[in-house]
This record gives sequence, C-alpha cells and structure tokens, in this order.
Amino acid sequence: MAPVRCRRFITNDNPRTAGLFKLRIDRTAIIPVPDRTGHRQEAAVPTHIPAPLRTAATATGRLAAALCVLLFGYALAGAIGGSIPAGGAEPRPSSRAVTIWIESNGIHTAIIVPKRAAGVDWRRVFPARDLADPRYGGYDHLAIGWGEAAFFLETPRWRDIRPATIAAAAIGSDRSLIHVDHLPRPRPGDGARAVLLSEAGYRRLAAYIAASLAPRGQVHRGYGAYDAFYTARGRYSAITTCNAWTGAALRHAGVRMGRWTPFPTTVMWWL
Repeated sequence: MAPVRCRRFITNDNPRTAGLFKLRIDRTAIIPVPDRTGHRQEAAVPTHIPAPLRTAATATGRLAAALCVLLFGYALAGAIGGSIPAGGAEPRPSSRAVTIWIESNGIHTAIIVPKRAAGVDWRRVFPARDLADPRYGGYDHLAIGWGEAAFFLETPRWRDIRPATIAAAAIGSDRSLIHVDHLPRPRPGDGARAVLLSEAGYRRLAAYIAASLAPRGQVHRGYGAYDAFYTARGRYSAITTCNAWTGAALRHAGVRMGRWTPFPTTVMWWL
C-alpha cells in the first residue's frame, strides 16, 4: 500500500485502535500507521537532525571555507611578493667569478657552494668529522639550506610528513637548523641552476650563511652518511620559510630576486 505523507499529525479513527497512533512529524522517516480498515500502511516522515549536529556541521563548513580562503590568499601573496624584483646590485662577474648553484626538490631549496673559493674555506665550519662517514668530506662542494628543526629531523622521507608538523612550523618555531650535504660539483642535467657571483658577492653570501649559524650550536647526524644538521639562528614561520631564507641570501649577494620568496618557484623563476 502506498505511503501516506503527513504534515502535522497522523491519527487513527478506528474505534478499536483509537489513541494508539498519534505522532508529530518533524523529518523524513518511514513508520507504520494503521488505516481506517485497520490495516497497516507506511507514512513517510523526515528524521530529525539534532540541533548540535547541525551547528557542528555549519561550523565545520565555515572553518573549511575560511581555511581555503586563507590558503588562497597566502599563495596569491607569495606569488605577488616573489614577482617584485629586489637586489640585483651585483656587478657583472669577471673571469674570477665564483659559480654557485641553486637546487630545489619541489618544496625546499638549497644553495650549493664550493668548499674553497674567494678566500672562504667551509671545511673549518662544516668538517668531515661531523659526518657518519667522514670519507664523504672529500667532496668539494656543499649544499646548504635553512629550515625548521622538527620538520628537518622528523621527516627524513616525504611520506613521513604529517599535517601537524607542517602546521606547527607554519605557526612559528624558534628551533631552526642549517642542513649541509657534502657532494661533488653539480653536472649539467642534475637539475641545479648555476649562478655566477663576483668574489665580493660570494663573500657576502658566505657571510650571510655564517651569520645564520648559532655559535657553539649542536651538531645532529643527517639522513645519510654524507650530511649533517647544525643549530641555526632565526625564527621559522609561514613568512620566513626555508625558501625565503634562500631568496634573502641571494639578494644579500647581489642577485636579482623576488622581494619575498616563500615558495621554491618564487626562487627558481629568477634563475
């Protein structure tokens, strides 16, 4: 028998069953209701959604919308900041130019420098004895990057990244590290982009990197046998990211770069 839709009340006029069914209708549900012949039929009634659940659903939706707006605004601000030129005071390098490289893994950028150039010797700052295997100290270049300590130490692989780690780093952390890889000179096709600096520009870059190191800081073993972490200065946040540090270091060396470079792309598109 077809269901009967009821707006306010369902009543049964059968004298033998009168008073047994009198229901108020709030939301959709299917309930049995005797008809005038005494037979059972079904009435379509909407189920009631508790007010706390409706309130929670509304709040969750608003929070998700606000988060989307925030992320879009951050991405837009980063794109604008990265497109505004700054720096570029570095004179044209001479025949004694120092070649550095910038590498990116899609999330993080690092600066690759020779261990000895223009009077700067990094072997005293980042000695081979800090490595799990000191033989890698025989390589003649270093990849240097700055970042948040928990993100560096707790995410040796991309699959180890957790939303809570990203959120904590974005909110802000005073625990920062310098990550140093010992590696050979990059070759064409490795993905790193070469930048030529004058000797004076390279020394300014080296001074910026050295100033980011904490004096008498700790040394932490790296992900493999060829790298290590060093306690650094500076507060990491969504504004001062690892890529913003790379951009600031290059601007200090006189390289034309975006004014604010929070993303790898905002660094790499200038090179």
